[in-house]
Amino acid sequence: MSAKKNTFEDSLLRLKEISELLESESTGLENSIKLYEEGVKLAKKCYTTLSEAELKINELKSDLEQSIDQ
Repeated sequence: MSAKKNTFEDSLLRLKEISELLESESTGLENSIKLYEEGVKLAKKCYTTLSEAELKINELKSDLEQSIDQ
């Protein structure tokens, strides 16, 4: 992976690539394990990003509801 910070969308695209490579019959066992490991790391990163986004949205929604109720 490059030194630049990958975006959520970059991670999803890479996960799709990994999935296609793992489904390919030409990918060897050793490479498949490495790809799977990379995929797990990316999936964790995406899950964390989504969880943080959900938390932020809930906070914003709560702030909006409080300002409307006042």
